[in-house]
Parts: sequence; C-alpha cells; structure tokens
Amino acid sequence: MKRRLPLVPTLIVGLAIAIMIGLGIWQLGRAHQKEAALAAYRANMTLPVTAYPGSQPTDERYLFRRLSANCLRVVGWQVIGGRSAQGGAGWRHIASCATGAEGPGFLVDIGVAATPDAKVNWAGGPVRGRATHEPDHSTMIERLTGKAMPLRLMIVAETPAPGLAASAPPDPSSVPNNHRSYMVQWFLFAAIAAIIYGLALRKRWRDRLDGSGPAV
Repeated sequence: MKRRLPLVPTLIVGLAIAIMIGLGIWQLGRAHQKEAALAAYRANMTLPVTAYPGSQPTDERYLFRRLSANCLRVVGWQVIGGRSAQGGAGWRHIASCATGAEGPGFLVDIGVAATPDAKVNWAGGPVRGRATHEPDHSTMIERLTGKAMPLRLMIVAETPAPGLAASAPPDPSSVPNNHRSYMVQWFLFAAIAAIIYGLALRKRWRDRLDGSGPAV
C-alpha cells in the first residue's frame, strides 16, 4: 500500500519546524552579537575615565566604562531596591541631574540607604563612576513591540552622598547571555516535533494496513 503524506497536516508541521529552526539560527546570531558586546564591556573596564556623553546619552559603547560629569543641580529623585558595594540590601537613591539651562542632563546612582524614605543630603557636584543603564520602567508589551524608549546611561557613583553606602558597581558578568541555550531549545523543539509527527504518521499507516484506520 502506497504511503501518502497528508497534505495539510504535513504543511502545518513542516512550517512549524521551519520556524523553530529559524528561531534557533536567529538565537545563534544573537549569541555572537552578545559575546562581542561582552568582550567590549570587559575592555571598557580597563579604559581611563572619560566625560559623560551628553550628546549621546543612550550610546551603549560607554557601558561599564568610568564616566565623569558635573551635576549642576538635582531636579528629581528615584528610589529603587538594590545592593551596596559590600553586598547589603537597601534602597538605591538615583538623582536626575541638570547640566545646564537646557539638555537631557543625566542620572547618577548616588548611593544606598537602609530605608526608601531616607533624607539624602546631596544637591549636586562632580561625580565619577561606572556606567550602566538607567532603571527600565517600560512595560513588557512595549519591549516586545519595540516601542520602549532606549535606556540612557547612568553613572553609579564611586563616592556616595553623605550618610549613604556606595552602590554595587556594575559588572559585565551580570549581563545574561542565554542565547545559545535558547538556540538549543528551539532546535530540540523542532526535533521533537519532527519525531512526534513521524510517530503519528507511522501509527496512521499501520492502522491503515490493519484496516482499522481511515481509508484516506
């Protein structure tokens, strides 16, 4: 008896497998990109201090490099959970700084307090520290649809404000690189789908031979 592949199910399964293989290949490309970025970040750790790129505040080439800037005045505060350089839990106090009458200014993590309502006695001045991304307040939908705004660089100050502990400095080792594991997962999903469909076809053909399956 001639074994014919059912057209529509085979097309659907074949398309699904092709998509999963494509996603695996895409994740491999992303892994190469992330590895190159991590190498650049590690190199930034050894570079000398440079001025905060006020004209390019979202330029990721400065991530993990030591930056310096002058906070003319504090125009706002954010408080988020975090850890000190000694590993203790606390609340990071992030100042929005003005650098002139106009312009985007910059953000500086000026230190960690034990409570979120701690009074910070800091009105600005010269700051120096490593660059990281500002806190991401975008929603998952905005990130998935590409509508999230690019994150600005933020300085994590080496010298905290009076009464605060220095925040844990950013480290490239904290940047996740899971793309190769995602690649393996997509390839495994494709293989599993192919095996399951192959077993289903085998059972279908066996049932036809036994006379208990559909005559199609």
